[in-house]
Amino acid sequence: MKKISLFIFIILLVSVTVLAQNSTPELKHKKEIYSLIENYTKSRETMDTILLKSILTTDVDQLVSSGEWRIGIEGAMKGMVRSSTSNPGDRTIKIEKIRFLNSESAIVDTKYEIQNADGTARKMWSTFIVVYKDKNWQITAIRNMLPAR
Repeated sequence: MKKISLFIFIILLVSVTVLAQNSTPELKHKKEIYSLIENYTKSRETMDTILLKSILTTDVDQLVSSGEWRIGIEGAMKGMVRSSTSNPGDRTIKIEKIRFLNSESAIVDTKYEIQNADGTARKMWSTFIVVYKDKNWQITAIRNMLPAR
């Protein structure tokens, strides 16, 4: 009986250890991705180009709701600063879902809202493709969409 109890205890201990190891990295990465999207929002609000440049890959591309493609980090940053200037307001990006494609890339679906000074709100969806490079998550693609009404 003692051998069976010991065997069951060892199986349970190994199972818990294996499951804990699998979920911990994903939870850590999710927290880092939430922080990445918060930094993106902050950089857009404050027009902090240094922060923005640190969270984008050099080959980033962005398709905005107007249909404009912004290719490469310089084009994306210029377009983002121009857009933040011409569309002032409080930006809110709320993550709805993170889907890991593998340990180094994920799709992040968000609700994106710009609260205008006149009280109206521009409500959109944004999808971010993020990659894990050099021990940091970075944005490599952004797709902004206006929902069909």
